[in-house]
Amino acid sequence: MALRTLSTFPSLPRRFTRREPNLTVVYRNPKTSIFCKSIANSETPVSLSERDGFAAAAPTPGERFLENQRAHEAKKVVKREIKKEKKKKKEEIVRKVVDTSVSCCYGCGAPLQTSDVDSPGFVDLITYELKKKHHQLRTLICGRCQLLSHGHMITAVGGNGGYPGGKQFVSADELREKLSHLRHEKALIVKLVDIVDFNGSFLARVRDLVGANPIILVITKIDLLPKGTDMNCIGDWVVEVTTRKKLNVLSVHLTSSKSLDGVSGVASEIQKEKKGRDVYILGAANVGKSAFINALLKTMAERDPAAAAAQKYKPIQSAVPGTTLGPIQINAFLGGEKLYDTPGVHLHHRQAAVVHSDDLPALAPQNRLRGQSFDISTLPTQLSSSPNGESLNGFTFFWGGLVRIDILKALPETCFTFYGPKALDIHVVPTKSATDFYQKELGVLLTPPSGKDQIQEWKGLQSHRLLQIEIIDSKRPASDVAISGLGWISIEPIRKTRGTEPRDLNEAEHDIRICVSVPKPVEVFLRPTLPIGASGTEWYQYRELTDKEEEVRPKLYF
Repeated sequence: MALRTLSTFPSLPRRFTRREPNLTVVYRNPKTSIFCKSIANSETPVSLSERDGFAAAAPTPGERFLENQRAHEAKKVVKREIKKEKKKKKEEIVRKVVDTSVSCCYGCGAPLQTSDVDSPGFVDLITYELKKKHHQLRTLICGRCQLLSHGHMITAVGGNGGYPGGKQFVSADELREKLSHLRHEKALIVKLVDIVDFNGSFLARVRDLVGANPIILVITKIDLLPKGTDMNCIGDWVVEVTTRKKLNVLSVHLTSSKSLDGVSGVASEIQKEKKGRDVYILGAANVGKSAFINALLKTMAERDPAAAAAQKYKPIQSAVPGTTLGPIQINAFLGGEKLYDTPGVHLHHRQAAVVHSDDLPALAPQNRLRGQSFDISTLPTQLSSSPNGESLNGFTFFWGGLVRIDILKALPETCFTFYGPKALDIHVVPTKSATDFYQKELGVLLTPPSGKDQIQEWKGLQSHRLLQIEIIDSKRPASDVAISGLGWISIEPIRKTRGTEPRDLNEAEHDIRICVSVPKPVEVFLRPTLPIGASGTEWYQYRELTDKEEEVRPKLYF
């Protein structure tokens, strides 16, 4: 059937037959739009070839597909080149310094890095990348810790409270800042204090660091006290001093990391008091935190498998103050709480802050303390006859090259007993020749300091403190003079001998006067006498307590 022309169809409605002179037909596509011009009423002239269909046709779907594919491939090539460039730049950056903000050395807590061989946290780049690939960065220990574990004395802390000798990579203030968040967190604080340097390592401003968090006070190195020492007397003495400081102390523990004495009691107290909180080990630099953590994990491993697993990667312990340079997280509890070994708080007033790193081992006692006692009868004949044969008045003691004690006033029977490291010899000379003796024998008989370079840099004994010690009871020691970071001197007004009783004192004999000279930042403390040895048990007196005082006082464990 032949198609009819338009004129043969019935008339269409007006709305369909109306001609729009400027009608434009649009071909829509998700990516391209082609506009077809109306030939009838176009304002611009249209060529015959265009009108007859000889112009370029619109892209077909196939052409558009090919064009998109070519653009996509070109984009992939460009991306590939950009990725290669980025990878090259990244490898160059990694070779210079590896970003290890999360990964730290398990021995000292320093961030791992591959750029500076002599800096804390350094590991070989190949080792680092291999461990990172297998997700084993927590098993890495830096080169400095490896040297420290073999007895090398490598310092890393400089500035106020830092230590001379060696390279300095971090300041004491920066380490202290890492502990500043503790006051804002709910945590259980285990605070360590060295019994040999009780006053110097106590951290007088500990509340600035821990806020109102509860504290378990742990006294370390009790194995260094002289034989025959009654721990009941020592514990009561510590509790008395601690109570006066008005801290939130739950309990006091006398411990030894070497013999593990008292460590089990601390472990039990931690389990009892942590109550879902993380546990932080806090203390002054070189107070024995890492050694205590190792002893604690060893004790806890018998019952806690988490502590047993944590023993494999323990913090490094060494004689260098400032071994730990960052918080070290230890998964030691089955309940999910964490145990943290924190950087030691560096105190500028300790002897270790002014002594060269090579001389630091001399300040750390290794065996039980044995007091060296001096009275007028113990001096050589040539000294006791001059300047005053009746007492130690006019004599000077040198404790190594670090302490000078001038005796200004003492009783004829007064005895000075020195407790400290055996490596420091004690010399007695007349005060009138003491200055010349010090200048002549510094670095020879009087060490530390030792070595020509150290002696040249030594600033001398610039701080002088005049002490007046009152004698309350001639039958008991009058007081202890504690030298921060070194030890202490027990002053006995009238030395007790077998078969004799101390005589009565007259009005002019109720005080002892001495002048103590030390390096400028080092502090000197006057404190109640520490009851050590068998004699301490005889003269120590327990204070009677009220019921209220009994409730407030922290409990003692040893």
